[in-house]
Amino acid sequence: MTRLLTLVAALALVASPALADPVTLKANPVDDDGRVTLGDIFDGAGAASGVVVANRAGPSVVFEAGQLQAMASRAGLQWPNPQGLRRVVVRNAAMAPGAAPAVAGAATAAIAQRGATVEVLTYARNLAAGDVLQPEDVIWSTVQAHLAQGVSPSDPDMVVGQSARRALRAGAVVGARDLISPRVIARNDMVEVAFIAGGVTLTVTGRATRDAAVGEPVPVLNTTSGRTIDAIASGPGQARAGAGARAQASTQFAAR
Repeated sequence: MTRLLTLVAALALVASPALADPVTLKANPVDDDGRVTLGDIFDGAGAASGVVVANRAGPSVVFEAGQLQAMASRAGLQWPNPQGLRRVVVRNAAMAPGAAPAVAGAATAAIAQRGATVEVLTYARNLAAGDVLQPEDVIWSTVQAHLAQGVSPSDPDMVVGQSARRALRAGAVVGARDLISPRVIARNDMVEVAFIAGGVTLTVTGRATRDAAVGEPVPVLNTTSGRTIDAIASGPGQARAGAGARAQASTQFAAR
C-alpha cells in the first residue's frame, strides 16, 4: 500500500507540469487598483486571472522571475520565461507610458489613440536626485512617439549605475540629460592625491573644492602649502595628478 501511494505521488509530480496552462508575459504589465493579479501579468491566465500575488504600495512592484514562476505554478499556470528575464516590473496603470488622461469628447480621444508609437526605456519607479539606477529601475515600454523626442539610451547597460541629476517620475522616458556619473568626491571632502612618475608614487592629502565623478577634474587644495592641485578623481576620496592622470581622463571622456 505504501509503495502504491508513493507511485501515485510521483506520477502526480511528473504529470503536473504537463497539466499546467501555458501563459505569456504581457509586454507592459500594469494594475489599476493596487492589487496585482496573475491576470495583470500574464495573457492566458484564465480562471487564475483573479489570483492576487502582491499589493502595490508605490508606483510599481518588482518580482524576481523565479518567484513569479513559482506563484504561477501554484495557481496551475506554466510560464517558461523564454526571454530569460531576471525581474518583472508591474506598474500603476495610471502612470504607465502612453496612459492618456480622460478627455471630454470622443473625437479628442480618437486623435490621442492614433499617434505613432515607439519602444523606449522608461523609469520603473520615482527617483530622487542622486539615486543610483539599478537594473530593475528601468523597463522597456511602448509610448507615443512625441514623448520620446531627444536622445534616449538604446541599452539599459548604458544607464545602470548612473545617478539621477534631478527627481525623475516613474513612467517617464529615460533621457541622457537626466543622468550623470555618480559622485565619488564631494566638495570639502579630504582627498588623497597620488603623483605617479617613473614607478615612484608620492601622495599628499588636501581638500576637494568641488564635486567630481570618476574621471572628472577635481581641484584639491593642499591645506599645508595653500596651493591648489589639478587632479582627476579616481575613486571615493582618491585622485591622481600629473600628465598620466590627465591623459587617462581625456580617454575616459572621449569614450562617453
